[in-house]
Amino acid sequence: MKRSSAQGIQARDAPGRKAVPWQADGVPVTRQQIADYLASLQARGCVEGSVKKYSRDLTLFYDFLPDGKEITRSTLEEWRAELLAHGYAPRTVNAALSEANGFLEWLDLRKYQLVGQLDIGDDVQPELTRTEYLRLLSTARALEKRRTYLLVKVFACTGLSLQELPRLTVEAVRDNRLIVTSNGLRQILHIPASLQDDLTRYIHRMGLVSGPVFVSRNGKPINRTAVTAAIQGLAQDARVPPEKCNPRCLRKLYQSTMAGIEAGVQLLVEQTHERLLEQEQLTVGWEEVNEP
Repeated sequence: MKRSSAQGIQARDAPGRKAVPWQADGVPVTRQQIADYLASLQARGCVEGSVKKYSRDLTLFYDFLPDGKEITRSTLEEWRAELLAHGYAPRTVNAALSEANGFLEWLDLRKYQLVGQLDIGDDVQPELTRTEYLRLLSTARALEKRRTYLLVKVFACTGLSLQELPRLTVEAVRDNRLIVTSNGLRQILHIPASLQDDLTRYIHRMGLVSGPVFVSRNGKPINRTAVTAAIQGLAQDARVPPEKCNPRCLRKLYQSTMAGIEAGVQLLVEQTHERLLEQEQLTVGWEEVNEP
């Protein structure tokens, strides 16, 4: 897959835009600047749905930035690599980068933009099979990688997204559910009993009392890049293609599994209803009488 490096373009002053202090090594950005940019899009007549999508993607971009929240010449290229590692399709990555480029354009930070797009080809998202999923679990267990084992299970058994992982707390495990927000809608995810048992043992083993279940040594929620790297670390031993070993593909496996179960249940409902109607027809059906 061909990638282009970031190219600098001479910046110029633009009235009415948020001023950004220039630094040699990087430029800090803020959530307020993102909010102001989104407001400017609305003022220019951008539709609400598009503004919401820009908001989600730019928030994801902001969360990716290091602690100082500074942008450098390599930032967008690094973000692109992370999105691909997390399993996002090239078309989705291109769209997210385009939105980030637009934000940097508005800030007059053109030299930090990333020029060029990924070749989307057929843009087919790789799909993880349940057999491959079970091999990932078996490998993590054989290698005694308990946390990675649980991460694989969490994404595949709950449909939780990587961004929502910090919401999986000690309290959520105890209550057997966690509350997430999807496309602006509040959603309750059920934690299966077998997974709850595994997580409870892990919580006791780690001495956790409250807060996120998966944390780093300093007690902060585990870095998303580290999550994906841990899962991809199972690929070779599990004989699963690396591009399938990420939270996104595990979540997609959950969604396809649930869709298959729901389709089977719906078919069973229809068949049961049909048999009920047939029984009623035998009892009170309107029988035609052949007259001579």
